[in-house]
This record gives sequence, C-alpha cells and structure tokens, in this order.
Amino acid sequence: MFYQKVIKPILFRCDPETIHHAAMAMLQNRFFASVASLGCSIQDPRLKRTLWGIDFPNPIGLAAGFDKNGLALPIWEKFGFGHAEIGTVTLHGQEGNPRPRIFRIPEAEAIINRMGFPNEGADRIAQRLEGYKNSGMWPRIPVGINIGKSKVTSLEESPNDYLGSFQRLERYADYVAINVSSPNTPGLRSLQTRESLSRILDPIQNANSRRVPILVKIAPDLSWEEIEVILETMEQFQCAGIIATNTTLDKSAVPLKEEGGVSGSPVREKSTRIIRSISQKTIGRLPIIGVGGIQHFEDVQEKLQAGASLVQIYTGFIYQGPQVVRRVLNRLV
Repeated sequence: MFYQKVIKPILFRCDPETIHHAAMAMLQNRFFASVASLGCSIQDPRLKRTLWGIDFPNPIGLAAGFDKNGLALPIWEKFGFGHAEIGTVTLHGQEGNPRPRIFRIPEAEAIINRMGFPNEGADRIAQRLEGYKNSGMWPRIPVGINIGKSKVTSLEESPNDYLGSFQRLERYADYVAINVSSPNTPGLRSLQTRESLSRILDPIQNANSRRVPILVKIAPDLSWEEIEVILETMEQFQCAGIIATNTTLDKSAVPLKEEGGVSGSPVREKSTRIIRSISQKTIGRLPIIGVGGIQHFEDVQEKLQAGASLVQIYTGFIYQGPQVVRRVLNRLV
C-alpha cells in the first residue's frame, strides 16, 4: 500500500527510463537492495519446480528486459524471484533506439517500449558474470540469459551473431533464450520462419557441448500456423522449451499509439491463449515459460492452468511494486 500510495506516484512523475537507470544503480548497492527487498522473499517447498534437471525454488521469474546487463543479478532472489533472465544481450554492445523509448499507460497497466536491445555486449557482460562467480556473489536461483541479434549485423549474418553470443555466455547460463521476437530491431521477427530459425539453432546446438537448455521466445502476434512451424523446428533441433510471449504490436487496447511493443495487462489474454494452444499441441512435452500481463495472483494462476511450467514478470513489477512476488507466492501456497 505504501508503494501504491506514496512511492509509485512520485516515480510515475519522472521519465520512465531515467527512473529505471536510477533504480538499477541503487540495486547494485547491497545495503539499499537489502532494505528495498525486506520481507519480499518467501520459502516454501510446495512452491518448488524442477525443469531440465534444474531446481527452481518457485515458479515466478524476472523477465528479460528489466536487467539487460546483469547489473543487479545477485539480488533478484531477495525480491522473491525463483529465477532471473538477464538480457537481451547482443554480440556487439549497442545504444539501442533514440529516446524517449519507454511510455507508461497507467490506466491500462501497460508499457510501450521501443528500446532496441540497448546493452553492453556479450564480452563485457561475460566479464561481469565471471566477476560474480569469482567473488561469491552468484545467485542461488537459476539464471537464464536471453540473446538477440546485434542491430549492425545483417539478417543473413544473424546465425554467426547469435552463435558468438552463445559461445561467450553459455557457461554462465542455466538456460539460454533465443530472442527472435522483439518488434524493436528491424527485421528480427522474420527470423521466426522455419529456414531462418533453423540457421540459428543448428550451429548453437552443435556448439552446445554442455547441453544447456535452449529456449525460443516467440511473439504474441503470430498465427497458429506460424507457431506450429516454430514448434516443429524446435523439435527438430531438440530445444528444451518455449517462452510465450514477447510484447505485442496490437495497440487496440491502449489509448497511446506510440511505436513499439506493448507489455502488461493488454497482452495477458493473447499470451494465455497461445500458452494453452501450445500446451495442448505438445501434450506437456515442451515446457513453457509464460510471460505477458502478469500483475496479480489470478494472472499467474491463469498461466499455470493454461499449461505454463514457470511464469515471468516485468511490467507487473513496475505497477505492483517490489512486494508483488511475495503476495502472489503467498496466494499460491
């Protein structure tokens, strides 16, 4: 209630990206992070999930996009998350699209973003992750790493770009997510076709000597025929799971028509429908991480009942505050 009545109104008067960078800077301070996350975590063995031989203390994770560079990776477990997915990371560091590029829509509990994968690049992020390992700061929760195509890389050269990021980062990942579904990198969603996706997955799986679980993150705007092609391609290359879904280009449910992808409540129903269809099609053989419109316990319950094994939060963390994971987990228990 304090967050909703006092903190959020102050934060929402400021530029979204400025506030995000300030928050990420403060979360790197151990004292501040401990205070901000006080009482957020909950431990209960009934919440545990096991996928790919990996133990997740609970089914709620932090979605990619929030901590692109892994700056606050050691503290996400303190906020109650059962896993954290960093990125999207590209082979080459890049600034992303021009600002402003994040827009809040409070009346719809939504955000439009056109970030364009701003990140420090695979080499620098690998160095940071190595530092966490060496200093004993590595989190106790599973870590996913989301990788995407560098903007300077052509679509034809994208397989080598993804492979380069994978080779630099896979040793730090409990799973790697292949992002071919962001609407904010020109042409990226065209990589969801059978031919393009095969050209990306083939060299990655050939280089995957540790057999790190490979997941693919898909868009919510695909037809079912397109999704079926993706599922067949994933099965061909022995992918471990699917993340459904990324942001949507459908702005029919929001009053703001800024360019970019919509996250938050407007994408909830579409995401859940896709999860349910994939689950029914694969009969539970393909684990699903459900993302899109998760703000409350009912949203998590809906995704899990539709067939998701795990879920992830991004926009809900902004609108509902740092206690959102604990509130949902208490209801799940």
